[in-house]
Amino acid sequence: MRLHRLEITAFGPFGSRQCVDFDALSAAGLFLLHGPTGAGKTSVLDAVCYALYGSVPGARQSGQGATLRSDHADAATRTEVTLDLTVAGRRLEITRQPPWERPKRRGKGTTMDKAQTWLREYDAAAGAWKDLSRSHQEIGEEITQLLGMSREQFCQVVLLPQGDFARFLRADAEARGKLLGRLFDTRRFAEVERRLAERRRATEAQVREGDAALLADAHRMQQAAGDAMELPDLAPGDPGLAEAVLTAAAVARSTAREQLTAAHCRLTAAEADRLAAGRALDDVRELARLQQRFAEARDRAERLAERAGAHEETRARMERGRKAETVAPALELRDAADAEHRRAAAADASARARLPERFHDAGAAGLAAAARRAAEELGSLESARRAERRLAGLLAERDEADQEERADADALQEAESWLAGWETTREALRSRVEAAQDAAGRAEQLAVRREPAQARLRAARERD
Repeated sequence: MRLHRLEITAFGPFGSRQCVDFDALSAAGLFLLHGPTGAGKTSVLDAVCYALYGSVPGARQSGQGATLRSDHADAATRTEVTLDLTVAGRRLEITRQPPWERPKRRGKGTTMDKAQTWLREYDAAAGAWKDLSRSHQEIGEEITQLLGMSREQFCQVVLLPQGDFARFLRADAEARGKLLGRLFDTRRFAEVERRLAERRRATEAQVREGDAALLADAHRMQQAAGDAMELPDLAPGDPGLAEAVLTAAAVARSTAREQLTAAHCRLTAAEADRLAAGRALDDVRELARLQQRFAEARDRAERLAERAGAHEETRARMERGRKAETVAPALELRDAADAEHRRAAAADASARARLPERFHDAGAAGLAAAARRAAEELGSLESARRAERRLAGLLAERDEADQEERADADALQEAESWLAGWETTREALRSRVEAAQDAAGRAEQLAVRREPAQARLRAARERD
């Protein structure tokens, strides 16, 4: 902000219009407002503040403008302040008139005029002033926004009261602090400072607690790391403790990593040795197992060699047994056929013994003829009927005998399958079996016909 011109009319100690050309005053640099007490130095600053914010600093603000009017002014002269300044690159002119109690134009008495404000901006292109606003609120907001300070801040920072400034120059440090605190209303800053101090103390306590915990952890780390870690000779709360502990921990960690790498290398070498030893042990165990199997096999071979003769003898017996087992069914059939033949021969001899003597040597044909004749002779007799019934039973028995014969033939066929290589023996046995069958058939026929023949013989004897 730069002031160019200030016009004061009926303001403070100035009863008439006064103009201050700040451009001329500041042409040589700094300038000083000086004069005896009551000369109006403070009123000039009050006029600048009033032009900007519509009020003056401190206690002089009360009275709605009545106290701003000069007691030396004519009753018809209105109080007015005009300030020409440049702020934020803009050339502005502010004119303010406080409330004014003036004489009535007609009659006697006074009337009150309201306060008025004008804001204009100089247009360099047009070379003239242009009106911006006549609203107290809009002008106040515009000036506050351009200056970036409220009235209180402006009065504390830019305008320092004359008496307070003198005391400030003569006061000691403590008094200056109190004075500046009163001038700039630093109570909130003091409160902030107090709270920051409390937070600082709390933070320092937390830092000490953290440092103590950090040192405890560092001592545990040192116990684990051994001589590889050296702790700093610092107490909790000392500056640089955390960095020193971290540095020591980093060194210990680096040393531990190196030791770990070396341990890994040793572990890898030991693992390789263990694997090699394991493979060698497996080879030795396998060799021992093979040697044991070889010894067992050699012992078994020696025992088998000792029992080779007995084994050969046993195998020969088994071979003879297998051969004997092959012909055993045929031999059994042969023995059965011989027994059957003997039974048939015995039955034939027994039957012939019971016949009359003339039939002892008779052949089958003779016996058959005799039987036929006897049957013819007895055909008319009741006994012949019984003989016929008996004959039917005998025929049934013959059928059974035929079935037995067929069973014998089946057995014989089975024997033939077993005796395929023994053709000559099989033929001989078959002949003997057939002869035995014929003999058995003849014996049965003789047995069938014996009783009728005996009956006829008895009858013939009785007739004779």
